[in-house]
Amino acid sequence: MRPPADRQLDLNGTATDVPVMSVRPPRVRWWIVFALATVLGLFSTLLAWQFTVTVGRTEAEVRLLLFLNLSYWYLWALFTPAIVGLSQRFRFEWQGLTRALLVHIPAVVAFSLGHIAAMAGVQWWLAAAATGRSFYWWHEVQRSVLQYFDWEMMTYWTIVGLSHAVLYYRESKRRAMRAAELEAQLVNAELRTLQQQLHPHFLFNTLHAISTLMHRDVETADRTLTCLSDLLRLSLEHCASQVITLGAELEFLGKYVQIEQTRFADRLTVRYEIQPETLDTLVPSLILQPLVENAIKHGVAKKAGPGHIDVTARRDGDKLLLEVRDDGAGLSENALTALQKGIGVSTTRARLQRLFGADHRFEFHKQPAGLAVVIAIPWRTADVAAVHAVPGHHEPPRHTPAGMGTLARAEDMTHASAG
Repeated sequence: MRPPADRQLDLNGTATDVPVMSVRPPRVRWWIVFALATVLGLFSTLLAWQFTVTVGRTEAEVRLLLFLNLSYWYLWALFTPAIVGLSQRFRFEWQGLTRALLVHIPAVVAFSLGHIAAMAGVQWWLAAAATGRSFYWWHEVQRSVLQYFDWEMMTYWTIVGLSHAVLYYRESKRRAMRAAELEAQLVNAELRTLQQQLHPHFLFNTLHAISTLMHRDVETADRTLTCLSDLLRLSLEHCASQVITLGAELEFLGKYVQIEQTRFADRLTVRYEIQPETLDTLVPSLILQPLVENAIKHGVAKKAGPGHIDVTARRDGDKLLLEVRDDGAGLSENALTALQKGIGVSTTRARLQRLFGADHRFEFHKQPAGLAVVIAIPWRTADVAAVHAVPGHHEPPRHTPAGMGTLARAEDMTHASAG
C-alpha cells in the first residue's frame, strides 16, 4: 500500500509517513535581474559606440546610445518574472514536453513582439520629445520584426534556460541532502541491527555459564548473576549510543571479565595497559567484549595451564590503537577463517566499516603462542564537535572505569584483574 502523494514512506519506524519535501520555485531577485540588465546595457552601449566609430558616424551621442540599450535590457528585465513563472510551471521534461511546447511557442512569439513594440514606443517617445521629428511606430515595428525577431526569441529562450538551470540546481542540492539523510538513517538502522544481533549472542553465552555454576557453587552463581545485572544495566545505558568513551567500554568489559573468572578461576588473568589519555576517547560501544570473549574461548579455554589476555589502548598519531592479545593455544588457518566469519567478529567488522569507512584497521596477527587482534580508529574525544558527525550518534555516557580490576599504566603490565 502506497502512502498518499504528498507523503513519503516512513523509514524511522514511527508508523507515520513523513511529508514530501516541497520545492519552492526560485524567487526572482529583482536586484540581480536589474544588475544583470545594467551590465548588459553598458556592454551593448560600448559595442554600439564602437560600431558607430568604425562606420564613421561620430555624430552619434553616447547618451542616446546608453538610453536605448539600457531600455532594451530593462524591458526584458520587466518581462523576466512572468517568463520565469511560465518556465517553472511548464518545464521541458519528458512527461510534460508537449504541454510545455504548446505554452512556450506562443509565449516566445508574444514576448518577442511585445518587446519589439515596447522598444518602438521608446524610439517614438525619443523622436517626439527630443527632436520633434515624426516617427512611424508601426513601420518601425515591422522593420524590427524582420531584423531582430530571431534575436528576441533567443533572449526569451535564454531566460527560460537559466530558470530551468536554477531550479534543477536547487533540486539537485535537495536530493543530495535527502540522500545524505537517508544514508545516515540507513547506517543507524544497520548498526542497531548489528548490535541487536550481538546482544542475544553474548547474553546466551553468559546465561550458559551461570547455569553451569548453579550445579557447583550457588553463592558464586549468585555473584555472577549480580555481575550480569550490572552488565545489562550498562548495556541499557549504552544502547542509545553508537559510540561511548573507552572508560565506559572498559567498565563494561570489566564486568564481563568478572563473570568469566568465576568459570576459569586462576586459569584466567586479564591484564590492562591503558594510557590514561585514552580513557576519554570515543569507541564503538561493545567493541572489546567480543574480542576478549573470542580470546577466552579459542585461546585460554583450550590451553592446559593458566592463560593471559592483555588489553592495550594507546595513541598512535591521529589513531587510537586497541589490541587484545592472548597466549593461548593459537588457531590454525581454517580455525582463524571460521573465527572471522563468526557473529562477534563479523559484527565488529561491519560496525567499524559503517562508522569509519576506510579510515580504520581491524587485523588478526598469529603469534608464536596465541593470537593478537588490533583495531585502529580515528582519535576522537567526547568533548569535540566531530563526535556529532557520526551517523546515529547520541552523546556518549561518561564513566569512571570501575569494577574491572586494575587499569595499568603503559609501563606496568604486571597487574591482573580482580577475580
